[in-house]
Amino acid sequence: MLGDMSVRQFDVVILGSGPGGEGASMKAVKSGRKVCTVEQRPLVGGACTHTATIPSKALRHAIQRLMDVQQDHPHLRTELARHTPFKDLLRAATSVVSRQVQLRTTFYERNRVDLVVGRARFKDAHTVEVSDPRGSSELLAARSFVIATGSQPYRPPGVDFNHPRVFDSDTILALRDAPLTMIIYGAGVIGCEYASMFRMLGVKVDLVNTRDRLLSFLDDEISDALSYHLREQGVLIRHQEEMAQVEPRDDGVVLHLKSGKRLRADIFLWANGRSGNSRDLGLESLGIATDSRGCIQVNDAYQTAVPHIYAVGDVVGAPSLASASYDQGRFAATHIVEGRLEHKLVKDIPTGIFTSPEISSLGRTERELTQAGVPYEVGHAFFKSLARAQITGRTVGMLKILFHRQTREILGLHCFGDNASEIIHIGQAIMSQEGPGNCIDYFINTTFNYPTMAEAYRVAALNGVNRLF
Repeated sequence: MLGDMSVRQFDVVILGSGPGGEGASMKAVKSGRKVCTVEQRPLVGGACTHTATIPSKALRHAIQRLMDVQQDHPHLRTELARHTPFKDLLRAATSVVSRQVQLRTTFYERNRVDLVVGRARFKDAHTVEVSDPRGSSELLAARSFVIATGSQPYRPPGVDFNHPRVFDSDTILALRDAPLTMIIYGAGVIGCEYASMFRMLGVKVDLVNTRDRLLSFLDDEISDALSYHLREQGVLIRHQEEMAQVEPRDDGVVLHLKSGKRLRADIFLWANGRSGNSRDLGLESLGIATDSRGCIQVNDAYQTAVPHIYAVGDVVGAPSLASASYDQGRFAATHIVEGRLEHKLVKDIPTGIFTSPEISSLGRTERELTQAGVPYEVGHAFFKSLARAQITGRTVGMLKILFHRQTREILGLHCFGDNASEIIHIGQAIMSQEGPGNCIDYFINTTFNYPTMAEAYRVAALNGVNRLF
């Protein structure tokens, strides 16, 4: 029957319309290629827009606004949070998602990218079959493909995710009311973000970490600061614990740990990793390998084992950031249309973690520099000393600059505090300069508006340079 189907021809077919797919689509079409994007959902944006980054950050902002209203009346905090239904806080997230979808749809329409709704599967190395929700199919052929199908929460066998008290990071956004108590299993970025959010609502949170410290990829001082402030907010962190069994009950959930401990709460949130959406794409028949979490193996150009088939974004694994995914999509499309590797698109991507307060980092950590034998120095600016932070009342946090003792080159930037994800970009602009442009002295010899949070760079730079001798 498929032999009778007409085949639509394109230069590039992209599977997925999240950040990676959008980046690849826009680069390819603006380079004069005929492009088609296949999206399984009826609306563009991928998991980033619909179930992950955008709704969770919009929810965080709504919760933060609620906390700001109560800042001068701390005795009302738990009471007001309890009488503000979770679904009302989610309305703001829904509004943002709708606006993002509308905006991103215009990108495809304005640039004349064909959008096909359905699930794609490779029939051969140059053809995919797309099955739409109504049951019909069509064939799309192309010279090149970009797989940008993203990821989904990893669901281990033995955990009943159909139970109304058991959630993952997608389904938690359907919660109607905040619970009194919850267990979060997995203390990665997602687990820490949700622990921070729910604790702000007055929820008693047990955060179970399978490792010996939170977010071990961060600079140790930043990781320690996060642990301290989560505990100060009332989150109970349990390190080096492993799940033995999740026991859902009518009135709650009991988590059995291998250490013999048992934890009980109203709801259970599984936040221990994600899986690449690579199943049922027909990759096995093409010789394209995936790992145990469904992540596709690629080379430095994001090519799979089949050179004209690329993969980008969460489906290839770390760093699993929306910002990185978009640049990876552009990277792959640049290689398709120009045949060159544009490494700067995927170099020195900042990490943004939306706990409360935020965390953002770029470059190497003290641990990495020490292990590599690099002679570095440290400059600190503590927010409690900055006039702008005192004015806004957001005095928790710091900016930390690591720089080479001899060349004074900036080696790492680490920020913990309000608007850390914004503040990091000032340092990123200088750190990205080649040669003498990347120098700690820039911050000393530049006049910053006063009072601003940007002034932290001058304070940190002076603090660090004063340590030199």
